[in-house]
Amino acid sequence: MQDFYERVGGQPVFEELTRTFYKGVATDPILKPMYPEEDLEPARVRLQLFLEQYWGGPTTYQETRGHPRLRMRHSVFKINPAAKEAWLMHMEHAVKELSISELDRDELWDYLERAAHSMLNTFED
Repeated sequence: MQDFYERVGGQPVFEELTRTFYKGVATDPILKPMYPEEDLEPARVRLQLFLEQYWGGPTTYQETRGHPRLRMRHSVFKINPAAKEAWLMHMEHAVKELSISELDRDELWDYLERAAHSMLNTFED
């Protein structure tokens, strides 16, 4: 049985997902200010590598950046419910654009929703 990464199409699918997602982030008034880099490409690549590794692809993320430590890496940002919802809105659009099965889409979306919720670190505006 193939793992999720192979089943959905591997690297090209995760690249498409992150490219579509960051197109939305680039114009988002809540999310864009959280990125210190004007060019979002480095952040896009980091997310792509993380998701590929999580879903059974290459371990490039771990090899280049170490353990993901998602909450620690994001703790410097104010991630409130509005930021979470903005992130999910752009990610939902990106997931819907993928040419993958409905079952795989649902599995991916379930993880992304849980991940977004786990990043909440404040309820202040």
